[in-house]
Amino acid sequence: PSAQRGARVDRRADDLRAATGTPGWLRTDLDGIAAVRRSALTGRSTALQTHQAYSAVIADLHRLAGQLAEQMPARAGSGAHALAELDTAVQQAAAARGLLAAALAVPYSTRTVYDPVTGAPTETTDSSKAATKERDALSAAAQQARIRSDAALAAFRETAPEAARTAYDSTVTGPEVNSAAGYLTRLTDESSLSDADLTVGAAKVDAALTARLDLMRGAESSLYDHRTKDLERLRDDDVTALELRVALLGALLLVAIGIAAALARTLTRPLAVLRRGSARLAGAEDPVAEEPIRFTGRNDEYAEVIRSVNALHTQAAALAERVATLEADRKHLVGQRQKMADAREELRAELAEAAARLERTRAGIGSTFVNLALRTLGLVERQLTVIEGLEEREQDPDRLATLFKLDHFATVMRRHSENLLVLAGTEHVQQHAGPVPLVDVVRAAVSEIERYERVRIVTLPPHAHVAGFAADDLSHLLAELMENATSFSPPERPVEVSGWLLENGEIMLSVQDEGIGVDGERLTRLNARLADFDPDAPYTQDAEEGLGLGLYVVARLGHRHGVRVQLRAQKQGGTAAVVVVPRPLLAPAPGTAAPA
Repeated sequence: PSAQRGARVDRRADDLRAATGTPGWLRTDLDGIAAVRRSALTGRSTALQTHQAYSAVIADLHRLAGQLAEQMPARAGSGAHALAELDTAVQQAAAARGLLAAALAVPYSTRTVYDPVTGAPTETTDSSKAATKERDALSAAAQQARIRSDAALAAFRETAPEAARTAYDSTVTGPEVNSAAGYLTRLTDESSLSDADLTVGAAKVDAALTARLDLMRGAESSLYDHRTKDLERLRDDDVTALELRVALLGALLLVAIGIAAALARTLTRPLAVLRRGSARLAGAEDPVAEEPIRFTGRNDEYAEVIRSVNALHTQAAALAERVATLEADRKHLVGQRQKMADAREELRAELAEAAARLERTRAGIGSTFVNLALRTLGLVERQLTVIEGLEEREQDPDRLATLFKLDHFATVMRRHSENLLVLAGTEHVQQHAGPVPLVDVVRAAVSEIERYERVRIVTLPPHAHVAGFAADDLSHLLAELMENATSFSPPERPVEVSGWLLENGEIMLSVQDEGIGVDGERLTRLNARLADFDPDAPYTQDAEEGLGLGLYVVARLGHRHGVRVQLRAQKQGGTAAVVVVPRPLLAPAPGTAAPA
């Protein structure tokens, strides 16, 4: 029987290993069953150790059974949990049988003891301490197994259906079951076996417990068969329902495909008409000559789209006509632009020719001015020579005064002739052989203006001399400033000329009048023109923007020698023209050394 039970266990273990869903930890437990059995048969492990090893594997199997029961659908009922409880009861009953058989098999000895009072003989047992300890441990484990078996049976009766309980009760019954229950009650009521319990025949106990266990396993197997058939019936019902659903879905899919095909045909025809018509209109070279798209038989969104395309075609035709008109206008404008470009080139050529003629005319006029000015200047010089000769020989005071006036007028005419040379951009300088005293330069300037009697020289730096090459130009510059001062001031008021030697060695001269003065804005413009004079700029007679003839001559002469000129408004009225003579125009007095 032990070999048969071992073979049955091995077959069940092989079935579990072959299953694809068996967890890895359970496969490990199943692989260890053979080793546990060999240890028990060879005596390397005790009966209690073997029981504990088998119990661990059985607990894992029960855990897997519980997980499977939890995954059962609700309509499968609670039979899975009930069968798991019944299997636990069967396994614990088998464990109790094996543990009791092992406890009864522990060796012991008997001896007869006589009562000293009555003299009646009694049988007593003797065992070693190790044997007693082993027997007590096995007995306690058997008691626990019996308690767990009874608890599992109680749980089975609570969760199992009525039919399952009836089938179990009708199967597990009879004298063997009652005898086994009696043995279990007697042998497991305490955690250790008494001497009377040891006298019970181990073979009888094993036979009774084995018979009860076989009946329990038969009932369990029958219930498992019924449970399997119920689950197969549920599976068949589910498969049938699934097949019906698949068939229904297939039919619905075929119907949907048919409806979609019909709808597609109703859509593709107007779309094809729209596509071909749109392609024809889009590829036409002349939209005006193309006919619109025609489609009859329906009045829906496709017809609306076709009407929209035809409207776009009408607009495209109108735009094509407009483009043709614009193209003709563009060609006309291109021709007009070319004519304008040709006319512009002609105007440019004429402008260049006019500029060249103007330049030649200006050069001719300039040369004429220079020629006339030189001739006039020569005549004036000869006239001054004649007048000076007459002045030397004349003794009559009245005629001598007249000659002095003629001399003065000739001097003014000479300055005007020199102005013409300045305007023409020609230098006519009579350089002196040596330095000229500054006072002589100022007096010469006074003698060259018309109202010389109004000019009063206030103060000048003593011993100041001007280089000979710049003396006449500086005198001419001062004469123009004095002429302006006497012309724009009251005739009864004097014009004062002053001079100072600056710390940097330059000389500053001032020509002051008491006239009406110049407004601030025009004074700023005049000073800007004097400070940044452009020698290439022509002379203009603009009273607002121009310098005027006198200041133009002053600016050109100042630019020629680096003389700085600035106009300043005076607090008491009038204008002061400040002239700064740079050091290069100054020279030491004859007979003295030049300063280091």
